[in-house]
Amino acid sequence: MVPIDVLLSSTAALAPDVLAAATCAAADAEPAGLLPARQQMALSLGWHIVLACFGVAFPAIIFTMHLIGLRRGSEHALTLAQRWAKVSAVLFAIGAVSGTVLSFEMGLLWPGLMGTFGDVLGLPFAFEGLAFFLEAIFLGIYLYGWGRMPPKQHLLMVVPMAITGVVGTYCVIAVNAWMNVPTGFRVVDGEVTDIEPWAVLFNPAAFWQFLHMWLAAYMVAGFAIAAVYAVGMLRGRRDARHRLGFTVAMAFASVSAVIQPFVGHLLGGRLAEWQPAKLAAFELATETESPSPLRLGGVLIDGEVRYALDIPYLGSLIARNSFTEPVIGLDEFPADTHPPVNITHLSFQVMVAIGTLLALVAVVYWVMRWRGRELTDHRWFLRFMATGGVLSIVAMEAGWIATEVGRQPWIVQDVMRTPEAAGDNPGLWWLLGATSVVYTAMTIGAVVVLRSMARRWRAGEADLPSPYAPDPAGSEDTGTTSMGTVR
Repeated sequence: MVPIDVLLSSTAALAPDVLAAATCAAADAEPAGLLPARQQMALSLGWHIVLACFGVAFPAIIFTMHLIGLRRGSEHALTLAQRWAKVSAVLFAIGAVSGTVLSFEMGLLWPGLMGTFGDVLGLPFAFEGLAFFLEAIFLGIYLYGWGRMPPKQHLLMVVPMAITGVVGTYCVIAVNAWMNVPTGFRVVDGEVTDIEPWAVLFNPAAFWQFLHMWLAAYMVAGFAIAAVYAVGMLRGRRDARHRLGFTVAMAFASVSAVIQPFVGHLLGGRLAEWQPAKLAAFELATETESPSPLRLGGVLIDGEVRYALDIPYLGSLIARNSFTEPVIGLDEFPADTHPPVNITHLSFQVMVAIGTLLALVAVVYWVMRWRGRELTDHRWFLRFMATGGVLSIVAMEAGWIATEVGRQPWIVQDVMRTPEAAGDNPGLWWLLGATSVVYTAMTIGAVVVLRSMARRWRAGEADLPSPYAPDPAGSEDTGTTSMGTVR
């Protein structure tokens, strides 16, 4: 994975070659901070994006479960909504830490990018920060509103959480889309000018990239939650609460998994115009062929494609919506603008393969349920679903690797190369080591806390105490609280 690359990810009319030509000499020698910056951004964004998925999708899933509880008078549904909200709070808190780290990393790791284009990217980042704070406010209201607010009013507190999660994600994805299809500025004498902030926020690629990521977030959250209940059912907990939790999560995962391939196809169809070299790497097209085959598997060794299975015509059909239109080959582009082909191609195919598998499983599950056969009664199905969360995360990460590695050597397509954006600070290796320790500790802490919560819920504890809440058993005159005594 590569800089800025995993979450943050027309050109011709912007005269981008002026800026690129002005700094091409600096690109010849890689700065000392480039490699640690790549690794740091890969770690930070690759880790944070999983939490971001829950921030985007979890509120809508919680809202649905809470609504079921109110309309059906289901105690099981209300209990699940309350518990899921507490889990969401834990993930939100950890995500806040990793998100704060990322905000500092942008300027620290990529001074060339932010120094040149900071004014261009300011508006989307400002909106993202505002959305984050609003989401935190309403999450707090919802958490502490149980039993303190009218039921319908309390339920509506989830709606701003869902909206702000979507808005914040759109803003970040818009930045990444701008990096792939830069617009909203001009370069005059090597200086960025005539900035149009709204054009940046609504650049041509923003909507499709956002939609693709939005669905991926629901896949990750839905399959991950379903996996938790699948494991529970494998261990004998086949009560109504587990079945309800699995079903609601599976519904969200299934809808997003089935729609995702179509959205991915529509997004991919625009690559021939926006990033033809990336499309060539996706398709492992070393030469322009008409019609182009679909290559399954395969790697590029010494300029020759090996171990690939070619299916005639399908490459043109999938990539260009035509039986004859060719996929432009890598030989049409200068060698120093080729992305790392093998990792781009294989990551793309891993994403497509897992996404297709999960979509097929979702369709089979609901068809069989419609026909009166409940697949959750079969251990083989539960075993597969227990891996669904991990598979969806792998597919999402692979998709981002393909997207971002496929843009290389550009950090801003056809405008700025990645080495030009990095600083010359070898001390960044120490930052990478410290970040690795912090993220490892946060991961362990999250697992310990969530497992503890689940264990106590299974033991029958309905409300887990807050460390600063008053102890109902304590008396006012003794000053007893859940932390102990004292005045």
